Amino acid sequence: MNIQPYLSFEGRAQEAIDFYKGAVGASVNVVMHFKDAPPDVQAQISPGMGEKVMHACIKIGESDVFVSDGQCGGKASFSGVTLTINASSDGEADKLFAALGKGGQVTMPMAETFFATRFGTVSDKFGVHWMVLNPKK
Repeated sequence: MNIQPYLSFEGRAQEAIDFYKGAVGASVNVVMHFKDAPPDVQAQISPGMGEKVMHACIKIGESDVFVSDGQCGGKASFSGVTLTINASSDGEADKLFAALGKGGQVTMPMAETFFATRFGTVSDKFGVHWMVLNPKK
C-alpha cells in the first residue's frame, strides 16, 4: 500500500508542474488535458477547459504526486495538508527550501532542531505547505 497526494491547483496546474520541475527536480510521468478525454466526458466539462490539466503525475524523488486543474474554481486551498521532503544533506535541504520559498512564505526558517540538522517550513507560491528537513541519523 502507498499514499499519493493529489493536488488541485484550480487552473494553475501547468504553472505548478513547471515550478516543481525547477524547484525540486520533479519529472513528468504523464499529463492529460480535458480536450483528450472521451467525448462523453468532454460533454460534461465547462467551455474553455480543453487545455487545462485533467490529470498529471509528477515524480519528486521517489514519490509520485498527482496534479490537476480541478474545476478551475479560483484560488486553490491546501489547508491542513503539508508535504515533507527529506533531504540527504544540509546543503540540499537549504537549496530545496530556498527554491520552494520563491514567491511563497516562510513559516519557520531553516534551523537545527532536536530531530534534524536542518528543518524549516514554507508555503510555496501556490499555497502548498512544505516541511524540508535533513533528519539526524
